[in-house]
Amino acid sequence: MRILSSLLGRLRRDVSGNVAVTFAIVCVPLITAVGCGVDYSRANQTRAKLQAAVDAASVGAVSRTSPAFIAAGTMTSDGVIAAGNDDAAKIFNGNMSGTSGYTLTSLTPEVKKAGSVLSATVSFTATVPMMFMNIVGFKTMTLQGSSTAKASMPKYIDFYLLLDNSPSMGVAATPADVTKMVNATSDSRYGSNRYCAFACHDYNDSNNFYNLAKSIGVTTRIDVLRSATQQLMDKAQQTQTYPNQFRMAIYDFGAASKTIGLRSLFSLSSSLSSAKSAAGNIDLMGVYGNNDSYTADKDTPFTSVLPAINNEIATPGDGTSGSPLKYLFFVSDGVADESNAACLKPKAGGNRCQSPINPALCTALKSRGIKIAVLYTTYLQLPTNNWYMNWIDPFNKGPFGPSPNSEIAQNMQACASDGFYFEVSPTQGISDAMQKLFDRAVADARIAG
Repeated sequence: MRILSSLLGRLRRDVSGNVAVTFAIVCVPLITAVGCGVDYSRANQTRAKLQAAVDAASVGAVSRTSPAFIAAGTMTSDGVIAAGNDDAAKIFNGNMSGTSGYTLTSLTPEVKKAGSVLSATVSFTATVPMMFMNIVGFKTMTLQGSSTAKASMPKYIDFYLLLDNSPSMGVAATPADVTKMVNATSDSRYGSNRYCAFACHDYNDSNNFYNLAKSIGVTTRIDVLRSATQQLMDKAQQTQTYPNQFRMAIYDFGAASKTIGLRSLFSLSSSLSSAKSAAGNIDLMGVYGNNDSYTADKDTPFTSVLPAINNEIATPGDGTSGSPLKYLFFVSDGVADESNAACLKPKAGGNRCQSPINPALCTALKSRGIKIAVLYTTYLQLPTNNWYMNWIDPFNKGPFGPSPNSEIAQNMQACASDGFYFEVSPTQGISDAMQKLFDRAVADARIAG
């Protein structure tokens, strides 16, 4: 400044010509150019702060804890979410608090739900006063900007659990339990059932093997399935974003052979705590003696149960609150035992059909858009059981031994939707497998959206 003052002083004293006039003419655009740079730099800094504020507002307005995200979960139709607009404005104002040197002329937030997508667009217009550019008639500079953020909303899913509780689910759960059960039934008083690994629940005999298994601490598959189903409800409760995001229904094959068929243990509901309580009632199907008069031991009727569950499941939707996706969780050892003239294997007398599940039964559900998650509880080999060795063992072997190459395993996998098959070996937990299938279903739903 001192140098500039000295030069200006010398110019005023210089009378030798029109140097002062010439300098003045040249200086005006020079000062204006420098001033423009100063004004532009200051305006650009202000715009950067405003843009950062709308970026924060758009992203914050669609976060999972935002009012808009919560409100969108209860909406049955698309539209603007007023609470989201207010929240976006608050976020913007909070980020600009303490910043001066501008005038906000408009702030336009628009937060809306469209299908399963929540979006927020926040736009602003502001003016910044000019200091140097004011010399050439530009009193203010207008600033504009906008930001858009989107979030995929969690999918609503209805889970239908079809749990095989037929007598074969009374098999001891692990090889160690099988051995323990066989040793406990080695006495000759058990007649043809000596060395039996089946904990048959015979209502005609208070000393049945099911009660024996309980008394000696043998864990059967049905015990593990009961516990795993209850744990699944806890998993769903912990996972859901909205209180009613997941609904559960539980079915089995019936309480007893005389009432065999699809039975509802728990109707479709978002009360996962109630579903957990209902899962505590999962138990082995009861029969009425060997070759009982109701089903003649044909207690796994896949050809009637799967079409019946198909009728229970409504048309799948797009995953919004009013139109949930549909998943069937099918847990079974995969062997049919039923009256079926179209049996896949040689019939064991009359129309008694013991065979791997027919995958065509699952096709009817999958063709409707229902995803099927299959948990195959590996059918353990029972070499001391003559019936098993004659009728089941022939298709419970793969090219190199028992499953996973067996026909049972192959057909169960064919029944499942792509990526939704899990086999539980004796060293794996049914609970872990069910929860992994649940995680896959939730992830699959998110990707599909």
